[in-house]
Amino acid sequence: MARFEIPDGWTAQAYTFTLDPTPAQVRAFRSHAGGARKAHNTMLAAVKAVMNQRQAERTYGIADDELTPALGWSLPALRKQWNARKDVVAPWWAENSKEAYNSGLDALARGLDSWSKSRKGKRAGKTIGFPRFKTARSRRSVRFTTGTIRVETDRHHLTLPRLGRLHTCESTRKLARRIAAGTARILSATLSEDSAGRWHVAFQVLVHRAVEEPAHVGLGEPVVGVDVGVKADSLMVVATPDGRELDRVPAPKSLTAAQDRLRALQRRAARQHGPYDPSTKTKRRPSKRWIRQQRRIGRTHAHAAAVRRDVLHKATTALAQRHQVITVETLNASGMRSAGGSRKKGLNLALADAALAKIRRMLSYKSCWYGSTLVEADRYYPSSKTCSGCGRRKPNLTLADRTYVCEHCGLTIDRDRNAAINLARLGETQRTGDTGTGTGSSPAATDSGGDGRGATRESATTEVVNAAGDEASTRRQQSLGETGTVSSEGEAA
Repeated sequence: MARFEIPDGWTAQAYTFTLDPTPAQVRAFRSHAGGARKAHNTMLAAVKAVMNQRQAERTYGIADDELTPALGWSLPALRKQWNARKDVVAPWWAENSKEAYNSGLDALARGLDSWSKSRKGKRAGKTIGFPRFKTARSRRSVRFTTGTIRVETDRHHLTLPRLGRLHTCESTRKLARRIAAGTARILSATLSEDSAGRWHVAFQVLVHRAVEEPAHVGLGEPVVGVDVGVKADSLMVVATPDGRELDRVPAPKSLTAAQDRLRALQRRAARQHGPYDPSTKTKRRPSKRWIRQQRRIGRTHAHAAAVRRDVLHKATTALAQRHQVITVETLNASGMRSAGGSRKKGLNLALADAALAKIRRMLSYKSCWYGSTLVEADRYYPSSKTCSGCGRRKPNLTLADRTYVCEHCGLTIDRDRNAAINLARLGETQRTGDTGTGTGSSPAATDSGGDGRGATRESATTEVVNAAGDEASTRRQQSLGETGTVSSEGEAA
């Protein structure tokens, strides 16, 4: 059960700051991350051992009430078992904060909970596999929920339990001002390392945030539709209900631009002494040059992600500030890349490079910040197949058809612009039929075409890194502090 609900008028936000640690502090970071991994792997091995033992005993005909006692999968149960074993399996446990081991156990509890609910059909989306052991190359991350967690008054340092005072690359004034004013309270802090080797701290903060309406909000059109795509010149196409195209945001294509460099780096890494010997098919200790090469590859990926994130944040902020109603599609981004194999690897790369799912996620919380309304069209709403001139729907429209030609009225229009116009009209209908004045996001009304108007159901149902303090929020109704409180192995098996 959740520890508490977010109160009315408050929201949960993330403030992320890049750290500038000393070599000793980096070693402490890695020690904490290693402790989390050790706790996770130790208890996962214990859970699997008990499950295998109980399964073997069932084959012997032993009654259920005489089986080996099941090991609890909740966070308190795993923590209790870890405390009983830590002196033997990790005699160095006192060197790190208790929160390091709690992070690994919490991740395991959540993984077991997701697997249990997925196999019972209680969890929507793709099938979740059983938790796996974490390796030394797994993402390093530790979450602190208790102890000394604060932002220092000099606005260039922060303090974490056992790690002490840490220097940040840029000012923490955004968060410090809210804390000083009493409109923010830190709930937790997550220390993590990115692919470039940089360390970041993400504060989960409870913020009392009133709806802000900057002076330039009324300068834009009241209702717009936003069509997203993967083409270089049309990541986002913004149009009005009367057919005017307001903006066309080009796709950054940062990952595509980095392919030549990545190809050269990875080919060079393949010729070096890596962690796997193909001749003997055994693991080995990699060379220092191979490790340095992997860092170069990680920095290249991190740069591509930063460029993409910068473009998306600027575009979505402008939309949320300038328009009152914004209509977007509800895309199954992961499902669009799940099938096709090598024949559509180019499209899969373009979809991953565009990060289409992030656009709606960013607009969902920024619309709450700036007082605008986000209308989410149904996943099967035929925005691209419907003619914006006469309203007729095309039965077939391939991705290669970049120009929409209506056989009924003869309209010839850019495909993305046509979709944006249809989305804008859907948002206008939603705005006209809505008698309330609330802000936030809402699903499209079914009488406005939310049921897809007979659209072909072609797809199956299925994070902030900036030292300046970028923000991301969650919806107010979401529960915070929820940890793994799952059924025992005996119930799931």
